[in-house]
Amino acid sequence: MNKRNFLKSVGLGSLAIMQPAIPTLALKANTISKPTGTARHRVWINPNEKDTIADLQKLYASYKKAGIADIFFEADSEKHFKTAKDNGIKAHRWIWTMNRGEKELLASHPEWYAKNRKGESCATHPPYVDYYRWLCPSKPEVVNYLKEQAEMVLSKDYVDGLHLDYVRYCDVILPVNLWSNYNIDQSKELPEYDFCYCETCRDKYKELKGKDPLELEHPDQSPSWRKFRYDRITNVVTNLAAVAKQHKKPISAAVFPTPEIAKRIVRQDWTNWPLNAVCPMIYHGFYKEDVAWIGDAVAEGVRGLDGRFPLYAGLYLPDFNGNMADLEKGVRLSIQNGAAGVSLFGGVTPEVLQTLQKAGS
Repeated sequence: MNKRNFLKSVGLGSLAIMQPAIPTLALKANTISKPTGTARHRVWINPNEKDTIADLQKLYASYKKAGIADIFFEADSEKHFKTAKDNGIKAHRWIWTMNRGEKELLASHPEWYAKNRKGESCATHPPYVDYYRWLCPSKPEVVNYLKEQAEMVLSKDYVDGLHLDYVRYCDVILPVNLWSNYNIDQSKELPEYDFCYCETCRDKYKELKGKDPLELEHPDQSPSWRKFRYDRITNVVTNLAAVAKQHKKPISAAVFPTPEIAKRIVRQDWTNWPLNAVCPMIYHGFYKEDVAWIGDAVAEGVRGLDGRFPLYAGLYLPDFNGNMADLEKGVRLSIQNGAAGVSLFGGVTPEVLQTLQKAGS
């Protein structure tokens, strides 16, 4: 599956989600100072097994020259990973986290899947598109399953780190540019897209607050119910970060563009996650914003992180429509506002690499 083929025609990914109360995290991210010196960039790639090693040597050498220091690979390809490493680039395995629609998993554990406010399960009623099959982060079995997946990835010697995607709930509200695709008005939270109201989540919230969230007059407006769900996702990340720490490898995540947007529409509280790096997907076209907004979004994220770990601004290359001047502006605005670099998604052409190198000079 091509990860960023989101909602069929637009390309929004998450690139691109326990226990009742979340204690103070014993696992803390490395404290860093504001980025200084040469920017170190990243790129999201779905590796093609048809690529030859000779071709990859040339390609990754050009990436390194342009300032790309890390690659997030959506599939496991030892050939790609090792060739990137041979060229001085860190090779990370990029995985889907909460959105898991494997047929075997659906068949064996339909009870693991999240339910919306109407009581419909993602296992049988996927929202928006068929591959939107969201696991419930409150179930200990789900957390253990994801830890096992992380262990399998990180145990491979050619994998330098773990990159999380879809580490969130389903979009209760889509970016405004997507509403017309589905003839939908999401000026308010609609019950069919509001997750998770399964028995596990409701029971755990009731243990904390003495009330079933479905008994709330306006559950979509309850701060404590929102925080409960932020904490469920944070708990998943914390568990996966512990696995990464055991392997002495970094963990990063692709998240929604700003702390406010992430919390409001996908229940991500990413400024409080124990990561080594974060890549907010600042896809300005999805939000009908101009290139200048990239700088604003980076600044908001950097302020929220307060130096806990570096931020790499995720840029969606199709949003620039081949305008290299705008891309250069986006990269420069990212770095000027505190990003350690950018992370690119889309066709990384020689022109893109030249622009990246120019913007970082």
